[in-house]
Amino acid sequence: MTVAIKILQFILSLSVIVIIHEFGHFLFAKLFKTRVEKFYLFFDPWFSIFKLKRGETEYGIGWLPLGGYVKISGMIDESMDKEQMKLPPQPHEFRSKPAWQRLLIMVGGVLFNFILALLLYVTVLYKWGETYLPNSNVKYGIVTDSTGHEMGLRNGDRILAIDGTEVDNFYSIISDVILNDRKVITVDRNGQSVDIPVERKFIPLIIKGKGQIDARIPFGPFEVVGYMKVSPAREAGILKGDKFIGVDGHEFEFYDEYQLYLTDKMGSEITVNLERNGERIDIPLVTTAEGMIGVERNVPDYFEFKTVKYTLAQSIPAGIAKGFKTLKDYLKQFRVIFSKGSKAYESLGGFITIGSIFPGVWDWQSFWNLTAFLSIILGIMNILPIPALDGGHVMFLMFEVVTGRKPSDKFLEYAQITGMILLLALLIFANGNDIIRFIRK
Repeated sequence: MTVAIKILQFILSLSVIVIIHEFGHFLFAKLFKTRVEKFYLFFDPWFSIFKLKRGETEYGIGWLPLGGYVKISGMIDESMDKEQMKLPPQPHEFRSKPAWQRLLIMVGGVLFNFILALLLYVTVLYKWGETYLPNSNVKYGIVTDSTGHEMGLRNGDRILAIDGTEVDNFYSIISDVILNDRKVITVDRNGQSVDIPVERKFIPLIIKGKGQIDARIPFGPFEVVGYMKVSPAREAGILKGDKFIGVDGHEFEFYDEYQLYLTDKMGSEITVNLERNGERIDIPLVTTAEGMIGVERNVPDYFEFKTVKYTLAQSIPAGIAKGFKTLKDYLKQFRVIFSKGSKAYESLGGFITIGSIFPGVWDWQSFWNLTAFLSIILGIMNILPIPALDGGHVMFLMFEVVTGRKPSDKFLEYAQITGMILLLALLIFANGNDIIRFIRK
């Protein structure tokens, strides 16, 4: 059910983004009296799920959910309609319009994606506000992995500042370090201020999900509320409602100490110390090969989150600022991807990665926030100067505006084919990464 909800949210979000994007092209085309032959959500090779003709335009839904398109008369696009291009140009065709009109038609989709994102951010801030975990409320310090320890961090450190600037939002630390080329993390360690240099050799590892920083939480109360699919605990007789006291007589102050203890007991016999109905009992079991016992536990609200509320007047500038910050941060990711030695390209993902960012339960606040984020991503990706994308058309139009010479139709055809091959290769690479990561899990 969780997977189904993620898929439904992804498809709905993609549908909203694609429709708005294509409407941007459609609106400017109509404004300049350019004929739009088709307006489709998703692609329709060989057949469509639904179609309806209204005036000169056929509206429909395709079966292949890889985007959508508007087929504009007299334009070399993904339809590769060569026969139409052999005929003399007609006044209603794209190729007959002035360069500045064609330029606006092409950037209309990207423009509407950015407008959609800004409107959604404004709406979400006004409706729900913005909730985050203040760094000052991470009262038990941080927990990190072996890569974090190699960097110089320690479990229990309290992060004070990044490059001398105090941290407000705890969960922005990792992205700040990656995107803004931070040099020093200052922590409070047992009452002493310690500066930890951020060596660039760790950035590729952080991008891959190592060296993560999370909020440290206490070990207890550790109450069993369910079981994993593979559960030595259930087979050994541990019941829902049982409370963990310790393992092998060891009591733990923090949950990461318990996890670390079990990593040394992979596939080994341990004795779980429990409290059941006010009485202490000990139950032996053998952990899995990964050092798991296979229980789900309750997680109390250890931390106080902060919610900033906005009036309508406040939400407009705040939403616009959030949209532009998201845009700026995403552009910075391109710098990271193409940075020497970052190997960020290995973290590129396809539909599985995108779909997985949606929550497993339906949450409208998360849905619209993620839709705004994906709308910005779609806008940026489409404006890249790659043939077959809007940015490729814009690039050739700018060449025409500057030089006064229009590229030949044959050149545009070859460019379109080349761009489609590049996009197909990127699609295969990104989704191949997804499949490889899934297999390795």
